[in-house]
Amino acid sequence: MTKTARPNIILIMADQMAAHALSLYGNTVCKTPNLERLAAQGTVFENGYCNTPLCVPSRASMLSGVLSPDIGVFDNANELPSSVPTMAHYLRHSGYWTELCGKMHFIGPDQEHGFNQRSVTDVYPASYQWIADWEAGPAFVPSGTALNGVVESGPCIRTMQEDYDDEVEHCAIQSLYDRARAPEEQPFLQIVSFTSPHTPFTVSQDYWDRYERSEIDMPTVDTLPFDELDYHSKALFFAHGRHRHEVTKDHLIAARHAYYGMISYVDDKVGRILDTLERTGLSDNTAVFFVSDHGEMLGERGMWFKQTFWEWSAHVPFIASVPGIKGGTRCEAVVSLVDLLPTFLDLAGAEAPGLAGRSVLPLMRGDTGAWPDVAICDYLAIGPCVPCRMVRKGRFKFIYTHGHPDLLFDLVADPSELTNLADDANFADVLADLKALALRDWNPVALTIQVRDSQRQRKIIKTTPGTAPQWDFIARTGDETRYVRAQGVDATKGRLRLPQVPEVPPTWPELGLATVEDLIAGRQKIETFLK
Repeated sequence: MTKTARPNIILIMADQMAAHALSLYGNTVCKTPNLERLAAQGTVFENGYCNTPLCVPSRASMLSGVLSPDIGVFDNANELPSSVPTMAHYLRHSGYWTELCGKMHFIGPDQEHGFNQRSVTDVYPASYQWIADWEAGPAFVPSGTALNGVVESGPCIRTMQEDYDDEVEHCAIQSLYDRARAPEEQPFLQIVSFTSPHTPFTVSQDYWDRYERSEIDMPTVDTLPFDELDYHSKALFFAHGRHRHEVTKDHLIAARHAYYGMISYVDDKVGRILDTLERTGLSDNTAVFFVSDHGEMLGERGMWFKQTFWEWSAHVPFIASVPGIKGGTRCEAVVSLVDLLPTFLDLAGAEAPGLAGRSVLPLMRGDTGAWPDVAICDYLAIGPCVPCRMVRKGRFKFIYTHGHPDLLFDLVADPSELTNLADDANFADVLADLKALALRDWNPVALTIQVRDSQRQRKIIKTTPGTAPQWDFIARTGDETRYVRAQGVDATKGRLRLPQVPEVPPTWPELGLATVEDLIAGRQKIETFLK
């Protein structure tokens, strides 16, 4: 394949966007005409998964094409080793010019990882600020994030995330004009990565107004009783601060309302990128992919955020439009984010040795014969404090939580994941097959030691007296205070949110801490669980 024949590649990423929230995956509320437009040009993969339901390890795995335990990236304070090549390195070897525009949350001194150009400051810190601590137990949260971003949901004039994503869009579109003017910088790989619709669920009024309150749907699965939860979900109950906040029906509706508005906000940006490709004449030779790093529970099962293997958290949108391949198609094969790098190398006419995934181009052409139909997803951060792994194969999902009972679900017969088949003798062979896949080349005992050692070593560096190392990539003067740094997620986003009316300090009942007795009972509940 000649250089001129090889397509440009654009990967558009959202942050914390659940596939289940999109019309392309059956949601009748959320309005995403531009994602539907992209889907009409390409293929919607109905069963796309992240390889870890947490930002830093998910992105590191995607960029390297390797599962996160195999590159030592466990939580949101692990660096992707500079010795591990990324898709930028691979594509540059194939003659591509490469650009990262937006969020990637690189940790450590290497803030480029092979890209020719990085055009926007990262929205999150590059330091060891958010180290998980398994010794501290399930209630430990390094980022301070709780349910504030849920109970404070609603419209506003402006958010920090909109500041950031507007700049990402501007720089991405300007870069497309620059590439159109510079044929010597084609073919190119451009990653456009937005921070929306990540919590907090606040959005500007015009996007809020795209939805009526009466339109907003309620969770498919109501809040489950604590005693009926699996261990992983119980641990996240405390890690997410559900014992400290009462999420009312009004909170729930407002959060889902704002989340849909934030998705529409991202959708508009996708549309303007597609428009720019058409105006510049680049669309005929540009492959466009749309994914998210992980999903968002959005109140399903009473849960929020990610960090779990339930479908709303682990199942991500995966849309691909490739020149020369028929559009408007859907594919039921199981794919995951580690399949992106092999796909890009396939488009570049290059080999992909030693990677965890495979090219999806044969699937897009209708060839499913050799596809393994397997996705593996790991979780090694806050909450459970033990190695956790999910295997999706065909219609079945297996969840392994080290030291705790296995879970097995038939996602065709039971899409809400309410009936655990692990103890059903009729599915013993399925359980054995998926468990063998989970444990192949994956030792949870050795991994526990590795993760804990990593946490201890990074904590020594983090707490060393003196001036902390400054690793943040700064693209524009002032960005070092404009986005999330040492002050923390909730504090920074709250400080930069421009409300429509003066904020009134919350009362004790609004915080879910009505009395001292409530506080004591909450602490006793945690202590009982941790025992």
